[in-house]
Amino acid sequence: MDNGNRRPGEKKLTSVKYKRVLLKLSGEALMGESAYGIDFETVANTAQQIKRVRELGVDLAVVVGGGNIWRGSAAEVRGMDRAAADYAGMLATIINGLALQDALEQIGVDTRTQTAIEVRSVAEPYIRRRAIRHLEKGRVVIFAAGTGNPFMTTDTAAALRAIEIDAEVLLMAKNRIDGVYDKDPVKNPHATRFDRLTYIEALNRRLQVMDATALSLCMDNKLPIVVFNLQKEGNIERAIWGEPIGTLVT
Repeated sequence: MDNGNRRPGEKKLTSVKYKRVLLKLSGEALMGESAYGIDFETVANTAQQIKRVRELGVDLAVVVGGGNIWRGSAAEVRGMDRAAADYAGMLATIINGLALQDALEQIGVDTRTQTAIEVRSVAEPYIRRRAIRHLEKGRVVIFAAGTGNPFMTTDTAAALRAIEIDAEVLLMAKNRIDGVYDKDPVKNPHATRFDRLTYIEALNRRLQVMDATALSLCMDNKLPIVVFNLQKEGNIERAIWGEPIGTLVT
């Protein structure tokens, strides 16, 4: 994938395990220690990690969630129409995408945000071939607004976009959770973490890797998933090198 467009000073792709990746950032991963919204120190730290990955010559795309600002399922419980609530959630992911784009550009990382619902004043519409071209030119591409459809999670969007851009792995970055457990580790201190799982095991045991639609997409397309803790410095790079962090689903 060394296409001649590599920036000066970038390392060659000699020993990294994955050469094109999609990073899924949950909205909660952008909160840091805050209870709501965007923690700009966390976003800046994430941007620095992404920059170091790009300096390895790895093609990197990002899908952002919106749960730090808005949760459609919670709004539905309170009586809001589910489709309207989900569209509001898509707008929240655009806010997160623009915040991450700004943090990346402030440290010299060329970035493009593409959205599944059109907001042409602030971002490009999602076009697969254009996204791939951006990656080939060394740009980070942020995918916002999920799939553009209600009733679909940003996990499903991450799986779909990863497959569309021919990513070699889907990196699921979590907030303060370092992998997949047999029980909720926040509520149960005796929960056991899995180092490795198959897709079928994750589906059959209803483990909280991602929603079933997203997991089935990854299984059908043989896309490996690495679930890890974003807050541990350097974890994105460790995942790129293929180090055994978090949980590998394959």
